[in-house]
Amino acid sequence: MSNADLLSRPVPGPLQCGRFTLSFERPLVMGILNVTPDSFSDGGRYAAYGDALRQAERMMLDGADMLDIGGESTRPGAPPVSLDEELERVIPLVEALHGANVPLSVDTYKPDVMRAALAAGADLINDVWGFRLPGAIEAVRDSTCGLCVMHMLGEPRTMQTSEPAYEDVVSDVRRFLTERIDALRAAGIAQARISVDPGFGFGKTVIEQNYTLLAHLLESAPQAEPPLPVLAGMSRKSMLGAVTGRAAPDRLAASLAAAVCAAERGAAIVRVHDVAPTVDALKIWSAMRDAARRD
Repeated sequence: MSNADLLSRPVPGPLQCGRFTLSFERPLVMGILNVTPDSFSDGGRYAAYGDALRQAERMMLDGADMLDIGGESTRPGAPPVSLDEELERVIPLVEALHGANVPLSVDTYKPDVMRAALAAGADLINDVWGFRLPGAIEAVRDSTCGLCVMHMLGEPRTMQTSEPAYEDVVSDVRRFLTERIDALRAAGIAQARISVDPGFGFGKTVIEQNYTLLAHLLESAPQAEPPLPVLAGMSRKSMLGAVTGRAAPDRLAASLAAAVCAAERGAAIVRVHDVAPTVDALKIWSAMRDAARRD
């Protein structure tokens, strides 16, 4: 990628995110806070309220720009979690962290959890179903929260049980995301509240389709003016293990490389488990970009 390519890329528009308006002069780091016993890489480590709160505080000290709280695992084959259990896991943390000066995202597809999270003070709803389930759009429509619309082929329990098939993965993901954004806009939701996620690992072949999406990250996003912020979530995922041969706990270097690749390809937000090293890696990338601007 030439300096001209790096510097000519338009900056995404500001994202209205509840109490915050996010700008993207640099990629923002979203720290993952899984309060589940069965997440693929850190299941159970932060399931207890006190452990989760300490991890949130640690990530903020490490430089997280925002936190993403999830009460139900969406790894392939994960069993569903009841509404009451997800609320019990998520809402106390949103309430406890509301006074922190970072946007709070809640990773959920359930409309009732969306409503409760927003009432508790959440700033962004991150929906792996792309606000397709009945009542999801209505749950967020009248708030000021940000939305992250993700692409997923199939559903979490079965999305990797057969070979995912696309005519063209980049065009197909862009078409799906465009349709979802059209539905949100038709419901009266402003574009300034919307970000998108191509859904790495959610119904994509481990290497070919995931890495094609990474190589063409901005092309997978709907065309908009100003451009929509793109979130990239590859931290510790199987697409990294398939290339490196390493298990999820040993994919730090690969996750850092993926975050830098995503920044290079135009990601506005990177969603990661390892906040401090990701912040450092992106500082180096940003220093290189700034030097290119001075040339």
